Amino acid sequence: MILEKILFGIKYEIINNKNLDCEIKNLTIDSRQVVIGSMFFCIKGLNIDGHNFIDEAIKHGARAIMIENDLNNFNCDAVIIKVENVRKALAFCSANFFGYDEKNMNLIGVTGTNGKTSTTYLLKKILNEYKKNVGIIGTIDAKINDEHINIFYATSTTPDAIELQKILSYMREKKVDDVVMEVSSHALSLHKVDALKFKIGVFTNLTQDHLDFHGNMKNYLEAKKKLFDLCDIGVLNKDDEAWKEIKKNKKCKFVFYGINSDCDFKAENIICDSKFISFDLKIDGKKENFYVGIPGEFNIYNSLAAITTAYCLKIPVEIIKSALKKMTNVPGRMQRVESDKFNIIVDYAHSPDSLKNVLLAIKKFNEGRLILVFGCGGNRDKTKRKIMGEIASELADYFIITSDNPRMEQPMKIINDIETGIKKNLKFKYEKICDRREAIKRAIEIYNDGDIILIAGKGHENYQIFADRTVYFDDVEVAKEIINLLEKKN
Repeated sequence: MILEKILFGIKYEIINNKNLDCEIKNLTIDSRQVVIGSMFFCIKGLNIDGHNFIDEAIKHGARAIMIENDLNNFNCDAVIIKVENVRKALAFCSANFFGYDEKNMNLIGVTGTNGKTSTTYLLKKILNEYKKNVGIIGTIDAKINDEHINIFYATSTTPDAIELQKILSYMREKKVDDVVMEVSSHALSLHKVDALKFKIGVFTNLTQDHLDFHGNMKNYLEAKKKLFDLCDIGVLNKDDEAWKEIKKNKKCKFVFYGINSDCDFKAENIICDSKFISFDLKIDGKKENFYVGIPGEFNIYNSLAAITTAYCLKIPVEIIKSALKKMTNVPGRMQRVESDKFNIIVDYAHSPDSLKNVLLAIKKFNEGRLILVFGCGGNRDKTKRKIMGEIASELADYFIITSDNPRMEQPMKIINDIETGIKKNLKFKYEKICDRREAIKRAIEIYNDGDIILIAGKGHENYQIFADRTVYFDDVEVAKEIINLLEKKN
């Protein structure tokens, strides 16, 4: 594409070589991926500044380079473009390069601390039931209907702007009608989705997480609010007080859901079982009963978010009801490990609120002990470790603190941080086992009939990140392997 077209709608200044008619073959933020004809964007990261790699990008054949720092003495043929904010400009350049057009398909963005993945999967199920061709982008995968898209993205929830536009372009080629995507607070802060227009933005909840990045809860909320500058309709959880701040000075139309508040979609006559949830909603003056084939009181909120969004998309109520009744699981979310003898659940809960919610949900239908295996990620918000230790000590009957993704931190240091939240008189209730496989094995060994084991923190992830390596590790598979070994011994 011609450089001038890539820069359409962006305020910029040309520093060196004004040849805007040059052909750009690809966009990149990684100087190692630059080839002849590339456009290189100098992104300022937390640890690395792309401006330090301009010489390398030029050496590899960059035809255009976008900067935001004041730099002089360019001895090259590349077009140097200066903007106020490279990240923001990158979002629009990527949209131009890949031909993004909001008229081609509906975008539904889901933001919040917890429930993003489950809500997107519930929505996907409803849209598929309505015979829509559906794209989904988020923590677990990018796919069209049930087909994986082979476009890698490095970040855990929302792809970077170039990767995101590449995925959307592919979905457009495949005639996708609706795209349901998780929109993280990081993505909103880092301008990844600035060039997008969402038909509907959904807010699930706001609880403590990612303070290592945002610094405090006020900044965290400010990031979430940005989604509602980009959408036509906002679907908000009215039981979460953050809705009041989100609604301020926003031009989009708002629709509310909840359990405890007066709102447009209020769940009543709630039933929570070990395998399903059920509730009534008044829609267009008529009481409707919804049966959802996944457990957990918190999934009532996720279901309400999906139902409200589907209604805003004018999907018939009977279609919504039919889809939710067929829902059986979301990968790594209250996922049962197949076993005749052991009752084991794997869940992604890795924040204080999500851990508390899943423990409370299980306690409502569990008659025996609740045995918990969990840890906290390294190089992430350290303040939540003590809180999660406290929650475990209050709600689990027995728990094992273990490694999650230690990353660059010492695993036992993280475990000891978690332990500071545990009351001293509860020593008999828990133990510390650094090796995650051994921790899961220990939980299964002490299991009695009627107990439930919750393995929390990693959910769908099939890897474990250490300082010097990343290894394959899947909680569900590991649990099955251990069960098989124990059964062979017996």
